[in-house]
This record gives sequence, C-alpha cells and structure tokens, in this order.
Amino acid sequence: MSISRFGKGPRMSQVVLWNGQLLSSAQVAKDLEFDIAGQTRQVLEKIDALIAEAGLRQEHILSFNIWLSDIADYAEFNKIWDAWISKDSPPTRVCIETKFSSPKIKVKMQVFAVASQ
Repeated sequence: MSISRFGKGPRMSQVVLWNGQLLSSAQVAKDLEFDIAGQTRQVLEKIDALIAEAGLRQEHILSFNIWLSDIADYAEFNKIWDAWISKDSPPTRVCIETKFSSPKIKVKMQVFAVASQ
C-alpha cells in the first residue's frame, strides 16, 4: 500500500494518491480578481495539471465537489464546465453555494479520481 503526495506544503498536500485513488484538496483560482468564468477556467487548469502530475487523465475522474460563493453564478459556471468536461466520461458532481474565507473566491473544486485497472 503506497501513498504519494503531490504539491506538498506545510499545511496540506494538493493531491494524495493512494492505491490508485486520487483525492485533491479544494482548489481555488490563482488570480482572485477574475470573474466566475475566469476563476473556473483557472481551477480546471490546476486540476488538469494536478491529475497529470499523478499520472492520471480527465477520464479517470469519478466525482467533483464544487462550491460557489453565489449560486447565481451557476449558469455561467456551467458554460465553462460544459466546454471542459469529457462528454464520453462525465463524473458525478455536487455543486452548492457556500461562504468562503475570502469574499474574492468565487469557486472551489475538489476531485476524486482512480487509476485505470
């Protein structure tokens, strides 16, 4: 049973890979001055990079947890999501509204993926 940690910092790892299962920390945009579309794109780019670093691809993603600071952004978020997500292997997902530690954060996402067997 091996555990690999990617993007390790003093407080947490960005991704943990255990027995072919990947779990990410909640990801936020690098530039919080962007609107919901810009932040969503940045978070999805970060997720692409994190899963690639662990040797996985989008098709390995099973589930997403998505938090929006304002549910009124749901339709705009989905425009970016729909252009990004694999039509052949879409994951399950939950999307809820929540309050964040910074009012500039518009979206956070966490991903669960597994390596192909």
